Amino acid sequence: MKYMVLISGGESWEGIGPDERRALYERIGAWWSEHAQKGEILEGHELQGVETATTVRRDPGGNVTVTDGPFIEAKETIGGYALIDVPDLDAAISLVSGWPAPEAFEIRPVVTAREA
Repeated sequence: MKYMVLISGGESWEGIGPDERRALYERIGAWWSEHAQKGEILEGHELQGVETATTVRRDPGGNVTVTDGPFIEAKETIGGYALIDVPDLDAAISLVSGWPAPEAFEIRPVVTAREA
């Protein structure tokens, strides 16, 4: 089953020095490679900082508003994502539980077909 894993970023990395940050990125890279080789991670990327976000809103009348910044203000913001393919939610939880950095995750099943 495919799941989208949203990886939060933000305050969990505050106060981490450059050497520790470098070591964390190395552990994340090793973790990512291991699970990609197993076919559990299909795709994913780190995102640029929330200050680079652009929000596009379309109202029911078709009017579009574009603003700089994220959709909502929050301490935890999405810092990256992974599309994973594992047997079930328990396997998804087990997979992300091995992440080697202080983060929070949101795991959601991917809709593969719409029911009529």
